[in-house]
Amino acid sequence: MPDAPFSSLMPAATIPPEDGARILFFSGGTALNGIARQLKRYTHNSAHLITPFDNGGSSQVLRAALDMPAVGDLRSRLMALANEDTPHQRAIYYLFKHRLSADATKTALQAELRSFVDASHPLMQDIQGPIQSEVLGLLHDFLHIAPDDFDYRGASVGNLILTGAYFRCGRQLAPAIDQMARLVDIQGRVRPIADVNLHLGVALADGQLVFGQRHFTGKTTAPISAPIQRLFITNGTQEVLPASVALNAENQNLIANADVICFPPGSLYSSVIANLLPAGVGRAVAQSDARKVYMPNLGHDPEALGMPLSDQITALLAPMMSDTPDTLSARQFITDILCDLSVPQQDCDAVAERFGIACHRLPLASSNAERYDPQTVCHTLISMTSDIARNTAAAIPVA
Repeated sequence: MPDAPFSSLMPAATIPPEDGARILFFSGGTALNGIARQLKRYTHNSAHLITPFDNGGSSQVLRAALDMPAVGDLRSRLMALANEDTPHQRAIYYLFKHRLSADATKTALQAELRSFVDASHPLMQDIQGPIQSEVLGLLHDFLHIAPDDFDYRGASVGNLILTGAYFRCGRQLAPAIDQMARLVDIQGRVRPIADVNLHLGVALADGQLVFGQRHFTGKTTAPISAPIQRLFITNGTQEVLPASVALNAENQNLIANADVICFPPGSLYSSVIANLLPAGVGRAVAQSDARKVYMPNLGHDPEALGMPLSDQITALLAPMMSDTPDTLSARQFITDILCDLSVPQQDCDAVAERFGIACHRLPLASSNAERYDPQTVCHTLISMTSDIARNTAAAIPVA
């Protein structure tokens, strides 16, 4: 099957980022952050639907202490989209990205935290006026609800501030994100796929059930020893049906208004498919006229154990197809696969034969062969939103 010449396609006129393309990403984790940070040069209208189900790292500590959804991936994407154009905005950016020491004593951690609260820390001193007052207020809100034995080792200051906003907003993620988005002047939209305090679980091919994302990602625990057969939402001990975790109207509108919908690189199940589980996601994607693009990982993904490209497509399609009342073709949910030349041609041919999905092999890898080059990816995704790209891709024959 011929490769699509997207790399040579750009809109004839340069479009200001404020009027840029509406590209929607189903994404959690940090794999997309480099691309998101570069995307600000092209558009300020990208939308990012993020999973709140993570239970690892700093989010795990917050969730265990305060019984709340995960905010780490949301904060991370907010930082990737933050305005870094002025010294003032960069000061806010660096504050929100700062982490407390991971190996300091409790006394040292308390002293460092006090330096933020009393505005004596250099990062806090770089922020002046109403913004500093607002940040200090949110930190005080966090300290008011944090237990005395809270573990601050490695804590993200941005996560603490976002948590303070979450509780100030009556345990609602969307207004808390809006407050933080205003502080860092994000150039895009970030939303949780659902505002629920739930977790992820997987059913493995050997019959084992694994509860909790950190137990199957292979990042902080041993990788799974059998392929994942199914991902599900759980309350920690049993499965929660998708119907009880429904897509809200705002996220439906973001999907409906997108020019391109992207299933981007990232941990296949916990970062991407997790966002496809709530009721209504599959129907919203199927009803959209947008290009729907899957970008497979270039590096090793422990969650995709033993899964060739065609099996990854099957896993992506499963929750979306189960959400629709009618039997629909795969191309209602995924129209294109965008991948590097390192993906074997026979893998693309197998996808075209099995699903009828166009697979476009392009030189997209960075100097680190396990990662995409952010600028090339942004260039290509923006090109896919132009009329000429739409027409060219529509003319590509499917083998």
